[in-house]
Order: sequence, then C-alpha cells, then structure tokens
Amino acid sequence: MSNIYNHGRPMVPPALTNRLSELLDAIKNEFDSITQEASVFKMHKDDYEHKISAQIQEMQSVRQTVYELELTHKKIKQQYEDEITRLRRELEARSGQAPMPQQAAPQQQQVPPQHAAPMNQQTPAPQQPGQPAPPAIGQGPSNLFGGIMSGQGSLAAPEQQQQQQGQQGQGGYPGYPNGQQQQPPTKRPRTDAEPYTPGPGGPNAQYPGSVKSAYPPNSNAPAVESPGAQHATPVPKRPKNNGPAGPVTATPQSQATGIAPIVPSPHVGGDAALVKQDRAGSVPPMGAAPPHVPMGDHDSEDDLPRGLKKKGEDWYVVYNPKAPKNLEVNLLHSLEHMSVVCCVRFSADGKYLATGCNRSAQIYEVKTGKRVCVLKDEAADREGDLYIRSVCFSPNGKLLATGAEDRQIRIWDIKNKKIVHLLTGHEQDIYSLDFSRDGRYVASGSGDRTARVWDLETGQCILTLSIEDGVTTVAISPDGRYVAAGSLDKIVRVWDSQTGYLLERLEGHKDSVYSVAFSPDGKDLLSGSLDKTIKLWELNSPRGLPTGRDAKGGNCKLTFSGHKDFVLSVCLSPDGRWVVSGSKDRCVEFWDPRDGTPQLMLQGHKNSVISVAISPNGKLFATGSGDMRAKIWTMQA
Repeated sequence: MSNIYNHGRPMVPPALTNRLSELLDAIKNEFDSITQEASVFKMHKDDYEHKISAQIQEMQSVRQTVYELELTHKKIKQQYEDEITRLRRELEARSGQAPMPQQAAPQQQQVPPQHAAPMNQQTPAPQQPGQPAPPAIGQGPSNLFGGIMSGQGSLAAPEQQQQQQGQQGQGGYPGYPNGQQQQPPTKRPRTDAEPYTPGPGGPNAQYPGSVKSAYPPNSNAPAVESPGAQHATPVPKRPKNNGPAGPVTATPQSQATGIAPIVPSPHVGGDAALVKQDRAGSVPPMGAAPPHVPMGDHDSEDDLPRGLKKKGEDWYVVYNPKAPKNLEVNLLHSLEHMSVVCCVRFSADGKYLATGCNRSAQIYEVKTGKRVCVLKDEAADREGDLYIRSVCFSPNGKLLATGAEDRQIRIWDIKNKKIVHLLTGHEQDIYSLDFSRDGRYVASGSGDRTARVWDLETGQCILTLSIEDGVTTVAISPDGRYVAAGSLDKIVRVWDSQTGYLLERLEGHKDSVYSVAFSPDGKDLLSGSLDKTIKLWELNSPRGLPTGRDAKGGNCKLTFSGHKDFVLSVCLSPDGRWVVSGSKDRCVEFWDPRDGTPQLMLQGHKNSVISVAISPNGKLFATGSGDMRAKIWTMQA
C-alpha cells in the first residue's frame, strides 16, 4: 500500500535544501546590512539638516545684527550732526557773523557728493538781510521735492545769483554760496488765495536726488522778474531749449543712449517746480501752443491737419500722425480746488475720485462731479501748509488712506469721517501710499529713506525697507507679494513683501524716479523720472530667491521719450493697452506699451500735471495739477 501512495512524489535531495537555506540567509544578511546603512545615512542627513538650520539661523541673526547696527549708526550720526548744527548756530548767534564756511568742517568734504548732506541733516543757509528765508520741506542735498507745496519764498537778486554761481566751483556744496548747506526755515501760513509758488528756486536750486545746481557754474543765469510784477513772488523764466524738435518716439533699451541730453530747468526739481507762470514771456496761456507738441514740431495747434487735432473750451488734443487714431478723449468734469491738487485716485468700483490738496482730502462722485465728502483733521497743526501728498482707497471703498507733510498716515472711515488708524513712525514727509488688494496692508514711501508696510489689523509697521535716499513712490503688486519703490537715487527697487528681500534693482534712469506702477498681470513695472523719460521694465528675478544689495535684475523693454520736462506720474490702463504719463510740461501723453508708439498728447491744465489715474473700468482717467484743478476725462477706444 505504501508503494501505491508514494508513487510519483519526487524526493528533494538534502544538498539542494541546504543550498536554499544558505541563499535565504545571505539575502537576510544583505537586507540587514542595507537597513543598517540606511539608518546611518538617515543619521547623517538629520545631522546635516540640523547644521544647515543652525547656519541659517546664524545668518539671520547676523543680518538682524547688521541691520540694528546700521540703524544705531544712523541715529548716532544724526545726533552728532544735530549737535554740530546746534553748536554752529550758537557760535553764529554769539559772533553775529555770517554762517561758517564749509572749510570749517573738512571731515564732511571727504564724503561723496551723493552723501554729502544726509536726508535728515539740518544746517544753516546764508540769508540776505530783510529777506524771508526760502521755504524747504525736504532736507539734505536732494532737498526732497525741493519745497513742494511750500509757502511764499524769495529769490536772490540777479547780482546775487551770478555771485552764487561763481562760487559753486569753490569746494563747497554745489548750489550754495561758500559751500553752505540750506537751512530749512519755519514756514509761514499761506492762504489758498495766494499764488502758488515753489520752494527755493533760482539758478542755484538743486534737483531732487542730485547735488548738481540747476545750471553749470559757467552758464548764464536766467532773467528774474521784477518784484513789482503781478505775482507775489518772482519766478525764473524757462530756459531756452535750442535742441532739435521732432516727433516723439519710444526707444528700445538698446537705443536709449541716443536720447538727447536733459536741459536743466531753473525751477526746483519735480513737483517743487509747480509755478503758476501765466505771465507773457513765461509759459503760454491755454489756447496757445504748449511748450512742445510731442507728435511734431508746430507753432500752434492751428497748423495741424483737421484730423490730427481736437479742441475743447480750455483743452486740446494732438494725435500722432504716424499712428492709427485709436482713442477718443473728452472732458467730463473740472473740479475746482482752493489749492494745488497733489494726487488723484479712483475707488475700486470706479464710482468715486479722491483728491489730496492743502489740509484736506476730498471725494467726488464720478458720475456727477459732485463733492460728497471732505476729510480734514482738525487736530493737525494749524500753522503753515499741510499738503496731502497721497490718497488711496481701500478695496472695499470704506476707507481712505492719506499721507501728508506731518509724517503721519491717516486711515479714514469715509462714512463717519473719522480717523480709525493713525500710523506713525516715518521721520520725514510721506509722498506715496498704496493698498494691497486684500485691504489688510498699506505700503508707504517717505523722505526718510524708507518704504514701510503696515498691517491695518494691528496698526503696526511690519516691514521697514531702507535705502540710500528718499523714497518718492511706492506700489504693491496685484498679487500682494511684492513692493516696488522709486527713489531720488535714480533706482527702482522691488522687494518681497513678506521677507523684505531685495529681488530687483532696476538701474537706467538718469535722474530721480517719481512714479512707479505695476502692470495688471504684475510681470512688468512702469517708472517715470525727472530725466523726462518713462521706462517699462520686465521683471525677471527668480521669485523667492534673495538677490541681495547688489541685485541687478529686470530688462528695460522700452524707454518712452517725448516729454519736455519732468515726468511726475505714470499709470497703465487695466487692460494693459495704454501707458499714461503726466509731466511738468503740462501735458498728458498716451503710449502703446507694445511698441512704444505715442498715441496722443492732451493739454488741459495751465500748470504741471502732478498726478494721473485711470478708473478700474478703463473708460475714465483723472488728472491733478498745480493749477488748483482736478479733471475727469473720458477715454474711448
């Protein structure tokens, strides 16, 4: 029976069974070895990660220490400068002599020109007997905005101007006799009825962001009008520009070096030069030719072909004969103010327009042009002027942020006309504000050489971005991740809004940058400068990677040349189709950002166009000017 059941069952040799066991043991031993090696590698990995984390923390600690040391250095330096200023004034008061020449402080002569007089430095300036001190709001060599919106000032007599010019090359600060710096005097109150005049002017006035005088030492000073003229304060005449006139073109970066040299103006740079020059021999009155016709060289708009001009009651448009006529512009409302209009801004829904002027922000209904709200801080200092330099609606339209000369940012509840936040910390005038799209954060730029980001939920400054010179303009990207700022040092910077890392350092302008604006998609950045040009930058730094202090990123796609004076404000339409710029030459120009072609030039103000803004629907735009008017215009493609 056993033979029957065991039939066909193979017998496994003992040798094969032993071999299989050996192979299984070998595999087990190999697995154990690999597992042990993996454990060792994991320990090494954890050790390296711990070391890297410690090094990163150490780097952050060093960075914070350096930043704190820099702030301490600035404070100590400022204390020494203030003490030196006080001692000088005390010495002058005791001796009864004129201000000490710069040779008495040789240690400052070794400082490079761009840092010869820090932003916060205050030193005395020579003053003629019986002559009121020239007003100055900014401080330092750049004299930020050169006394923009300041009270009445006086110019030296022509003989004094020529004498001062002859002394510019004698080893002092350029633009001041005997190398003296300017003393910011106390401003006196000015009524809104008085003619608007700039801060310290004349041939020795300095451009913001530069220590160069308005004219070279060997040039002839412009004529100064007699004190008996109809203006309360004499104003220098516009210098004659003998350069060739021609059509306006937008130059690619590769050809940007061919831009004609900048002809200095006798006025203080930027908004400071918003002088009302209605007298014959200065700026032509409305209805006559503008200082330039950017679409060609014409003696007046009357010699243009009928299809290339459009004229209203007190405004006119000149179209580019070399470009298709793709845009119609008409005046909708003219909003009278009692002082210079420093800024204009639409609400997010486009129903309201906010303006900033002396001591108040005003809100108008766009549809009717009716003023619906006036926001004025009655607790503010009542002495002198207090111009609102920047206004910005919150995205929900319930709040309005205002920045002014008193270094405070006010967040207003529009409905109740009450201040809900008072943000303090800036040490100089505030020139620019911008809300993030979520309404939580506000960015600010100031003459104290910082841009700051504020959290409105806590009312605290969460980020301070320090640079070498005054910040004139700020903008937050559409996605809220980046902050851009223009400065008196001619550079545009872009930071990460969360970490404060410098991502872009855009260099190319030849003078101070007064306006920046992101494109609707946030990939490009627009900048306007006192070098009379506008630049469109393509931002290309790897996002999230710090590039440091020496970062140089961004490609200049186009340089728009055509304005005959400082570019004070720029913006892009919501669809990205148009670039709009406002200038001290009293003109607003529209450009095609795709190829830089100028579309039209609008002249509708009798003074500098300080601010331009486009409504969210892209059908309206607004302008604010030194002629004490804000205007709302329609634009239709």
